[in-house]
Amino acid sequence: MSTTQPVRLGVNVLASGRHDAAWKTLPQPATLPTDIDAFVHIAQLAERGKIDALFLADGPGGLVPEAYHRPWRALDPLALHAALSQATGHIGLVVTTTSLFGHPYTVARQLASLDHISKGRAAWNIITSQVPAALAAYGLEQGFDQQERYQRAGEFAQIVTGLWDSLPHEAIVADAQNHVFVDPARLRPINVQGQHFRSAGALSAPVSPQGRPVIFQAGQSEDSKAFGARWADALFTGQRVHANAQKFYADVKALAQGHGRNPDHLLVMPGLFPILGSTEAEAQRRKDELDELLDHEFLRRELAHHLALEPDDLPYDQPLPYEAIEQVESRVPLASRWHRREILNDARQHGWTVRQTLRANLIGGHRLIVGTPEQVAADILHWLDSKAADGFNLNIDVQTSGLEDVVNQLIPVLQKAGRFRTEYTGSTLRDHLGLPAFHATL
Repeated sequence: MSTTQPVRLGVNVLASGRHDAAWKTLPQPATLPTDIDAFVHIAQLAERGKIDALFLADGPGGLVPEAYHRPWRALDPLALHAALSQATGHIGLVVTTTSLFGHPYTVARQLASLDHISKGRAAWNIITSQVPAALAAYGLEQGFDQQERYQRAGEFAQIVTGLWDSLPHEAIVADAQNHVFVDPARLRPINVQGQHFRSAGALSAPVSPQGRPVIFQAGQSEDSKAFGARWADALFTGQRVHANAQKFYADVKALAQGHGRNPDHLLVMPGLFPILGSTEAEAQRRKDELDELLDHEFLRRELAHHLALEPDDLPYDQPLPYEAIEQVESRVPLASRWHRREILNDARQHGWTVRQTLRANLIGGHRLIVGTPEQVAADILHWLDSKAADGFNLNIDVQTSGLEDVVNQLIPVLQKAGRFRTEYTGSTLRDHLGLPAFHATL
């Protein structure tokens, strides 16, 4: 490997692919959300590409409206990754769970178990979302305000990480002569009596192979950045504009340093949606053919919601009505404000019409790039070398053809540049990401 910063790559896994019309191009799409063989094939293909990790996004709650238009994430991410851990040997396994609902002890035990089962490849992606489907599923009439959300998340993370450190290996003495298997004097029990969560004692699972699972955190708000800089090893974020990404990168690195951390040990991995072709024109044709299959009316309603407008205010082949958008800015839902800003920045920068905006990964929210493997690789390296990212979480347009393009065409370009591994050189996800093993201190 080059001494220049290596590229870290994850794959955001959906059985059909991330393009909203991908499922319409595949045989028997109705079975995909629960087809374990499809997930195993994706995992093994990604591992053949020496990719760092498989990322299973998820949200708390029941069936969401997104599922009315495309395949959804049906399987519990922890159960799915436990299965995939037995079909793979190196690739990391990122599980998304909420930090608002349920109890942290359960999450601590589940993730520690996955780290043991996978021999050190587990990660926890912490989310704080509280969509209506989640509130309804957990029997809540209203959500938590911003301050309370992050207070709950902080207590949740404090308990989970404390429990992960609570049963060190040196406490398991297995002393047959003195009839002692676990020495209680060597335990590190917790006693957290928080405002929102409480937990005391030691976890039943010992310290895991990585010291503790890798912690990812998703978001881009100021509160999210502060939370991630305190707790996370890596940040998943949606950055569509290079200058904004550079600011985000600098902000979180400074926040991590403010917590006494090495900023190099907090990785920034925005989402990236590459669509590849042997020529730029071929890549564009691939995208155009998929885009023609989109439900444009659904997407226009989504865009109108983000902009606090009516769908009829957005004629397909006209520029976005920026003056009207500015007039209703105060009516934009809080949860939509970041996404709205990124959409508008992108649309202004490219001079898009409404139709073009709808086709620019509106629902996924991540930056879309269409081109040859060489063009996409150059873009990735530009973001790394200009301190806008440490790597990317890749969204695949159609599975598995899009992932095959990444593995067979994009990654070899990065390898030739000396910026991506040709073989796994470690056994744990921390090894893959260049993060030190975690050692708890008393």
